[in-house]
Amino acid sequence: MEERFMREAIRLAEKAKKKGEVPIGAVVVYRGKIVGRGYNLRTRLQMATAHAEMRAIDRACKKLKSWRLPEAEIYVTLEPCPMCMGAILNARIDRVYFGAYEQKGRSLTTELAEANLLNHRTQVTGGVLKEECAAVLSSFFTELRLREKAKKSAK
Repeated sequence: MEERFMREAIRLAEKAKKKGEVPIGAVVVYRGKIVGRGYNLRTRLQMATAHAEMRAIDRACKKLKSWRLPEAEIYVTLEPCPMCMGAILNARIDRVYFGAYEQKGRSLTTELAEANLLNHRTQVTGGVLKEECAAVLSSFFTELRLREKAKKSAK
């Protein structure tokens, strides 16, 4: 089950990649059904909050007509940042599954999940299809570096 939903998140990450966005995808699942999908659109929308998780949570809240999402799970291709973990906790999402681990900095995912902020704790499982999730990110940044190098060479 976890892999099925993570594969959908990976599909969304690939969609972000095609748009030149950092390829992160997320899905919110409620009672076994996807109720919210999102992928990173920070560059296109020029919005700091346009992360995959935030977009998926917003769509799930609209679909379920509630800002509270108890019994929901979120699947995201990269370990959530502190802003997204705050939104996950605020929405009262029960469980977080993520693929790749954040390598560049501390995301505080586990610490925030266990801190009982907003009178809510969420369970976290990392490393779901982590190699596939990491590969999407790695290929994006490799291609980005190659494009930047080609631009510099052309000057």
